[in-house]
Amino acid sequence: MNDITAFPIPGLTSSEVAVPAPAEGTQRWAGAPTAMLGSDGATLLTYRVRDAAGDRVVLARSDDGVRFETLTEMTSKALGVAMVERAALVRTATGWRLYHSCAEPGTKAWWIGLQESRDLAGLATASLRRLEMEGPLEAFKDPIVRHNGSDWQAWVCRHPLDIPGAEDRMSTIYATSDDGISWRNHGTVLAARPGEWDARGARLTTVLPDGRACYDGRATPAENWLERTGLAVPTGAGAQLRALDGGPFADVRYLEILALPGGGHRLYYEARRRDGAHELRTELHS
Repeated sequence: MNDITAFPIPGLTSSEVAVPAPAEGTQRWAGAPTAMLGSDGATLLTYRVRDAAGDRVVLARSDDGVRFETLTEMTSKALGVAMVERAALVRTATGWRLYHSCAEPGTKAWWIGLQESRDLAGLATASLRRLEMEGPLEAFKDPIVRHNGSDWQAWVCRHPLDIPGAEDRMSTIYATSDDGISWRNHGTVLAARPGEWDARGARLTTVLPDGRACYDGRATPAENWLERTGLAVPTGAGAQLRALDGGPFADVRYLEILALPGGGHRLYYEARRRDGAHELRTELHS
């Protein structure tokens, strides 16, 4: 369980650019991916783009997992929010849901927003519903959402807002729901480790079916947007996770791992370029 070679981590094979950076320089990003398989076996990829025009969440489709065709996109302006980050796409019995990371204009607050539609194209014009997970001094974003047909699970990044200027601190909470709308917050399952490379926080990015997980971490406020990837395993106490020693294990952020039906995994992650821009890369681990 604690052997890192059992994790499909970046760098073990060659990678390809799935979505190029939108431009050169800082804050010109393509990344924050989530991936799932469609009913036809195609890969559905949700990712965030940040450029001079602002933020947008893009939903795309690929037959090979590498070359993507855009299906639809939602801009932060159209959603009525200041910024967007990672979004989670979920199939339901009646259609689709898209759980957004939404920044409150003029503040450091983030909240989870929900769009619903019977088809994927309809998400672009669906109304945005605010979900209540946070308290008055908490910001929630970057959700991982799982639905097994009856129960709902979510792992969400929590940023405390109690200390001005220190809103970059982060941990991961675990929540459950009967309908995917009203959530029960069960508290922190992965947190920062003082004195370690992830002392400033731990944001879960992937949960594998057996409970193993990957997360983003950083040591200082100056490393905001420069997160690296660590690994975590279940402790056996509910949904609690324990970070593995020896990290970080990859110099990327927002690592997503998609299990493939024929065995193996396809990885998607946000990778930094030398000019400060970020591109979305993929690797196939067979």
